[in-house]
Amino acid sequence: MSDWVRSTRDCTLEGLPGDIVTAIHKHVELYNLGLRPSQVSDCIETTSKKSKAGLFERGNREVVTGVLLAPGWLLWAIRADRPDVTVMSARLADITVQDYAATPFAKMVADSGVEITGCFTAVTERGSSFIGLDDSPAAQHFKQQLMGAVQAARK
Repeated sequence: MSDWVRSTRDCTLEGLPGDIVTAIHKHVELYNLGLRPSQVSDCIETTSKKSKAGLFERGNREVVTGVLLAPGWLLWAIRADRPDVTVMSARLADITVQDYAATPFAKMVADSGVEITGCFTAVTERGSSFIGLDDSPAAQHFKQQLMGAVQAARK
């Protein structure tokens, strides 16, 4: 059982919290991604709440993640312990996406979501990132759309 209780919903870019939308716009501009809000084909928001605290843990027990799928791109923005929002992006052709349940890590740490591996914007080495999702129809639909878009981009 995961240490996180997650809630995922469909939304629009404008339907995400204001600080997340602002951070995404800054990221798109900073890295000249050339994306317009009208190009976002799928968008979800996941709120993750820690179900139990560890011995030395403190800070915000809630993480909000906004995830966008646009032609050729995946963007995800995370608001956690700090007031700053962290935004990551990757070209779909430069990543692989795997259901977290199918990864070796899932045997050690139970959770649900997707594992993104590959080259991320402004990162010099290949990396990996976990995006937590619940098991709702919205999360399952987004996961299918993302995996299909990545497969199409890699052909």
